[in-house]
Amino acid sequence: MTVPARPVVGRFAPSPTGAMHLGNARTALLAWLHTRAQGGRHILRFEDLDTGRVRDWAYDATRRDLEWLGLDWDAEYLQSGRLPLYAEALGRLDTYPCTCTRREIAAAAQASAGAPHGEEAVYPGLCRAGRDPNRPASRRWRVPDETVCVADGLTGETLCQSLRSDVGDFVLQRNDGVFAYHLAVVVDDAAMGVTDILRGADLWMATPRQVALQEALGYPTPRYLHVPLMTGFRGERLAKRDGAPPLMALREAGELPGKVLAELARSLGWPPFDAVPDAVTAAELIPLWHQSVHFHPVKSLSQT
Repeated sequence: MTVPARPVVGRFAPSPTGAMHLGNARTALLAWLHTRAQGGRHILRFEDLDTGRVRDWAYDATRRDLEWLGLDWDAEYLQSGRLPLYAEALGRLDTYPCTCTRREIAAAAQASAGAPHGEEAVYPGLCRAGRDPNRPASRRWRVPDETVCVADGLTGETLCQSLRSDVGDFVLQRNDGVFAYHLAVVVDDAAMGVTDILRGADLWMATPRQVALQEALGYPTPRYLHVPLMTGFRGERLAKRDGAPPLMALREAGELPGKVLAELARSLGWPPFDAVPDAVTAAELIPLWHQSVHFHPVKSLSQT
């Protein structure tokens, strides 16, 4: 394994909208292993900008679940307390107000495919020339006419997207004033000195737009590593909204954390994680991360 020259700073960034499930726990475990295996600093960041979905009890429930698994962190942040930073970054970007509805966008784009991260059709620029003054407006970034390429540090896969044709002008602040996920995470990762971002593969397609924002704001680009999502018995993605079993239920039922950690590790199917004993500690899994993971070099970004 090649260790980066700069000190590693990793993070786990849950949304406190409910109880953690096993899929969340596996990502949290892998992010922690990646940071600690390299002697790095680990951050817990609650992504709680969408206050309408936040559950107050979920903060402490998440902390207790992580501690139960033996996962610690060196600093903790709440996005809800960092709004001035997002406003400052937004003011440095070329944005414009947009009052389009999703239905209008889909109709204008003729339901065109290719929008990253499972989103609706690529925005066709309807409000670039003006907006409806009688509607609340979001703020969209007028994306540059560039193609952004990024390499995954875990799989070695390279993803290229044209900002204009594959992504389109995307929202950085919703029409209710809430700052968008893409802007907030980019600002936070830069401000917190995050060097390595290990997260679920469902966010892979969103990576080029975040890299584009980093470039526009003059921020460094971290190493991105995307891991497979944990699935249920029918192959479906585990999700809070679909009623995935909460980790806190296992904890409160007296389940042993070492057994849960072993099951999470084996669920990857990666040698040597697939052969761990019936119960382990998080610290005991650190050497296995060294043995199982080969980091691909971060390729220089291509923007034209």
